[in-house]
Amino acid sequence: MNEKDIIVCRCSDISLYDLKKLMEQGYTSFVELKQIARIGMGPCQGRTCSLLVLKELAKFLDVPFETLTPPTVRPTMSALKLKMIAKGKNNEEQR
Repeated sequence: MNEKDIIVCRCSDISLYDLKKLMEQGYTSFVELKQIARIGMGPCQGRTCSLLVLKELAKFLDVPFETLTPPTVRPTMSALKLKMIAKGKNNEEQR
């Protein structure tokens, strides 16, 4: 199968071909790939792509998968109006 047709990160539409090109350019950590290509920053927050990306990084770097640092998973946040902060209210009181 063509590497351009294999999607690694669906949220950011990054193919295996794109990922390998980025790694060849020197981006060899999940954090770097996240910063340059927004991998793991979509609606899934890396739940579907992080293991695939780490697996490809391990193959590219020729290191054991377990030695790579996984991405930090952060919960999604809800918006809070600045006037609520000024009034000292929290998000539950806003509703």
